[in-house]
Amino acid sequence: MNYRWISRECNDEHAVQDIVTTLGIPAPIARVLVGRGIDTIDSVRRFFEPSLDYLHAPWEMDGMEAAVDRIERAIASQELVWIHGDYDVDGTSSAAMMLHFLRSIGANASYHIPSRLEEGFGFTPLSVERARSAGATVIVTVDVGVTASKAVDAANLLGIDVIVCDHHQSAEEIPAALAILDPIKPGCNYPFKGLAACGVAFKLIQALAERHGHPELAFAYLDFVAIASAADIAPLTDENRILSHFGLELLNAYPRPGFKGLVDCAGLHLGQLTNASVIFGLAPRINAAGRLGDPRRAVEMMIQTDELKAFNIAQQLEHDNRLRRTIDEQTFEEAARAAEAQLASKSGRSLVLHADHWHAGVIGIVASRLVERYHVPSIMLTTIDGIAKGSARSVKDFDIHGALKQCEDLLLEFGGHKHAAGLSLKVEAIPELQRRIDEIAAESLTDEMLKPEIIIDAELQLNELTPDFFNALAKFAPYGYKNHRPVFHTSNVSTAGGVKIVGNNHLKFRALQRGFAMDAIGFNLGHRMNDCGHGRPFSVVYTLEENFFNGTSTPQLRIKDLRPD
Repeated sequence: MNYRWISRECNDEHAVQDIVTTLGIPAPIARVLVGRGIDTIDSVRRFFEPSLDYLHAPWEMDGMEAAVDRIERAIASQELVWIHGDYDVDGTSSAAMMLHFLRSIGANASYHIPSRLEEGFGFTPLSVERARSAGATVIVTVDVGVTASKAVDAANLLGIDVIVCDHHQSAEEIPAALAILDPIKPGCNYPFKGLAACGVAFKLIQALAERHGHPELAFAYLDFVAIASAADIAPLTDENRILSHFGLELLNAYPRPGFKGLVDCAGLHLGQLTNASVIFGLAPRINAAGRLGDPRRAVEMMIQTDELKAFNIAQQLEHDNRLRRTIDEQTFEEAARAAEAQLASKSGRSLVLHADHWHAGVIGIVASRLVERYHVPSIMLTTIDGIAKGSARSVKDFDIHGALKQCEDLLLEFGGHKHAAGLSLKVEAIPELQRRIDEIAAESLTDEMLKPEIIIDAELQLNELTPDFFNALAKFAPYGYKNHRPVFHTSNVSTAGGVKIVGNNHLKFRALQRGFAMDAIGFNLGHRMNDCGHGRPFSVVYTLEENFFNGTSTPQLRIKDLRPD
């Protein structure tokens, strides 16, 4: 993979020096902050010292008063509040959190998560009928609903009030719900637009807790928000950074039985859980509940108070996740062969792949892997009950949701974000979808855009890697989307003692610059050995991490790319 190296601009040296002088922060760290738009003393303090006091008032979200009033009336008269979620991590976490909280304040609450294979995605008239049969008079949707006009109309006809908690883009027709809580819906002036659905549901919980005179009750649910925000790749800026910071603290110090069972199954360690631990360790196991079986197992695990029962469910999800990985690998191998044929026969700028037998539970994962390998927008489709259903994933410079909107006449359903979406269409419409998506991609994606980029935060000399530097760097966590680990560039590096290939094609060496040396590793970069061997100087782009070995921790460079000087 050939990467574009792009240096983030830091044009305000005065702001850099002000941060260095006032806060005693090393200059390279100050340049990273200013380059990321954190360029005042106050904004640096807020970034480095998150506080729950900085959270926005939930009442600023349009529809919040109506939502709280209706739920309060339902609690007072013991009406059944029905929570309808989605089968992914964000949807199941939101449902579990809302169910637990509402029951804790005296509500008569139940829930439903639709089966991916039997019911499909979203809030539908069938969902409303299920709620009516249970006797519900209020439905709270989480992670779905903002495009569900038909379902909301069906509920209204039955006298059921609908409160939508969502974070997706609305359709042109906004559902006639009692309240729609969605920070990105037209007309909502909520100051932060990047909440995951669980974050939106948390704001409702926060407002209810305040109405009950105990605002602190809401903060006991931040572990749900941290897990959902990480899994849904929500931007870790502004309010999300605060929610995730305190949520991870809660998860590490006081894990719920269900989360503790998952941590054990994933081989992780309490006290060391990070956003990456959630994304690569916990989230796939929670998702496995809905990919290969009943997604309600995830909710039951999260609300379970008995550690043994919670662990038993976690073990089921572990088993399903292993099976999912096997199916995933088989599907990816098939898809990769089809992808190479399609890229060769068309513009080479998009993929729309379909096979009747592909498992609906893994096609989203495989689409992401196709984007990673070929760096083009990718749509994976399978057939369910005669209808093609699938997942779309995209590259940085291509709005896949916008592209699908241009093909709306071909689609039965679609929804999502700029970089990820779901869709369904008639099987016979797939060739035309392939043609149109390829045409849209060919028009908007240049050769340069198809090269993945590495954004470099700052130039660094290895002798600047002091204890003060590492102490300041640690305050950037939690890392995630829109708050990645800072990336540094160092030139005129050589190796001290040569280069080794370890493990499965990993480069390992001591990076040497002006007499200062530090361990370095480049995963899957063994084929680049000639670029850094033979004593020639080279440049490296890297992040910094702690390497834990035999009970000790040492800093090392994690090489992202390198090239000879």
